[in-house]
Amino acid sequence: MRRFVTVVLLSVCCLCTRAPAEEALEVGLIYPRTGNFKQQGLAQMRAALLAVDEINAQGGILGKNVQMRPLDTGGRKDKAMRAVDALAAANVRTVIGGVSSEEVLAIGESAARRGMLYLVPQAASADITGRSGRRNLFQEGCSARMAGRALIEYLDQQFPNQKFFYVTAGYTYADADIGAFLEAASMADRASGQSYRAALKQAASSDAKVLVLMLYGDDLVQAMPLVDKLGLRQRMQVVVPYLNQDIVEQAGPGLMEGVIGADTWAPQVPRLEGSQAGQAFIDAFVQRYQAYPSSAAASTYASLQQWADAARRSSSADPAKLIAALEGHVYRLLKGEQQWRAFDHQNLQTLYVFKVKPRAEIMQDPLKQDYFEVVHRMDGDMAAPTLIEWQEERGVGRESLD
Repeated sequence: MRRFVTVVLLSVCCLCTRAPAEEALEVGLIYPRTGNFKQQGLAQMRAALLAVDEINAQGGILGKNVQMRPLDTGGRKDKAMRAVDALAAANVRTVIGGVSSEEVLAIGESAARRGMLYLVPQAASADITGRSGRRNLFQEGCSARMAGRALIEYLDQQFPNQKFFYVTAGYTYADADIGAFLEAASMADRASGQSYRAALKQAASSDAKVLVLMLYGDDLVQAMPLVDKLGLRQRMQVVVPYLNQDIVEQAGPGLMEGVIGADTWAPQVPRLEGSQAGQAFIDAFVQRYQAYPSSAAASTYASLQQWADAARRSSSADPAKLIAALEGHVYRLLKGEQQWRAFDHQNLQTLYVFKVKPRAEIMQDPLKQDYFEVVHRMDGDMAAPTLIEWQEERGVGRESLD
């Protein structure tokens, strides 16, 4: 059934982009329909379709309906850059999407050269709004480093003075402490395709109490059966940088039980924050797709709604005017208060540390998708780098966005 729904979604979206451009205001969706991050790409597509339909139902933007022009990157840098070229040739001025840091950085660079506004739903690298930050780019989701700060605060309380074992796509940190967390979180989230058997066997022979898997997408999914086979979940606390619905569903809730991670969204967040709009988004998403929206979906939906809001407030679809309307803007949409921080365009919002529930509890949910228990939270301005940290990272002469 899910395969059929996916085909219908893509077919409908492709059909809706055939109308003449002058009849609508187009926005490009550059996303991985295939490859290592295809599950998150599907979530972005679904949320974008819902957001565009709602924006149009409210009268569109500047008297025009919004139309989405989707292009698949497969999570690859070269395809992402070609997608920007194709959208620019079609006079599309705003793009959204991308999952891996490699493709997002490539889209950001290409979009900047063409004067296009780029809205990033989620990506792990802190460079996206840090060292490689650009004035045309805004990121709604948190970086792995921001998630790491929320996790550090929680883990330091729960596992004081304990040894940590870190596994990344390229490096292994044995017998390290919690202080290595942010260094490990800075590793790129590109797919390695490697086997983690040797690293996990090394972890099994260590006396570490916490196993940190700095892995993303299919790499994490493929590592979890090895973690289970070696009995590591039973004797170590397993931690991942991003813990979201897409990953749990790909790996399986049974293998992910008890795993801890952080993110900015889960379906219970609107209820925790008292957000009626957030709950309305969940209800609409469930009605259309018979599934809860993941964080990739929520970030995509919120970004498009904020783009529409900026266009209405500025009475313009020009990227320069949209950038000015977004910078420093404070709002409430799907949860509590959020802000597009002016100096780096990083969205500030509450981060949550989640723990995957036991399977028996998950199965009590009508959709069998109530995966997470919220065990900790951190304000966004505490997780994000300060202005001084940001300027030091960018270096002399690059103390502001260009």
